[in-house]
Amino acid sequence: MRDETVPSSPVFFRLIRRNMLLLVVVLLLGAWLFPAPLQPPADLAQPPNPAKAAWFLLWIQELLSYSNRFAYLMLAGVAGFALLPLWRRQPPTTAAIWFERRQWPVILLTLLTLAGLILLTLIASLWRGENWAFIW
Repeated sequence: MRDETVPSSPVFFRLIRRNMLLLVVVLLLGAWLFPAPLQPPADLAQPPNPAKAAWFLLWIQELLSYSNRFAYLMLAGVAGFALLPLWRRQPPTTAAIWFERRQWPVILLTLLTLAGLILLTLIASLWRGENWAFIW
């Protein structure tokens, strides 16, 4: 078993450094292309219609536009992801494996949640008009 191992330094840390650099570049590019929708100071006499949250919070606004009870679903999701490291059905492994077969439910849940958040954000930013009506 010792012959199949790869030292984490420098092999793994190079991968982490490269991916971190890529993530920073993607985030900076995204921040440059899609600036935060900062508006002038609030005027109570003429509020904007619709008053939209920042892009990273639009999915919450879209979810709550359907029903206030979805706030509980959102809180349950946050609690579920916070408790995810405690969920173990099998004993811990002795070696790190990418996309291990036992972890597929967690990976699938995470990817579906991410896809749902992206979909809700796109709906709220692109297809919501005056009075939060659905438009094309």
